[in-house]
Amino acid sequence: MKIEILGVGCPKCKQLTANAEAAVKELNIQAEIGKVTDIDKITEYGVMMTPALVVDGTVVLAGKVLSKEEIIKLIEK
Repeated sequence: MKIEILGVGCPKCKQLTANAEAAVKELNIQAEIGKVTDIDKITEYGVMMTPALVVDGTVVLAGKVLSKEEIIKLIEK
């Protein structure tokens, strides 16, 4: 599984990253978590508001910080 956090490094982006890392740890799954800070790459995903969460190449949410629990529900789908 590949999880990407799209954002330029604002506090909300950092919080989303921490929540995603906590969700992966709690689920005890193998996942690569990466950060995308390049505006051009972010817009290639069609994202206009950050932070955004991408799971296996699909944008699952943009413009909001999800809690660890919300991320767990998205990953388990």
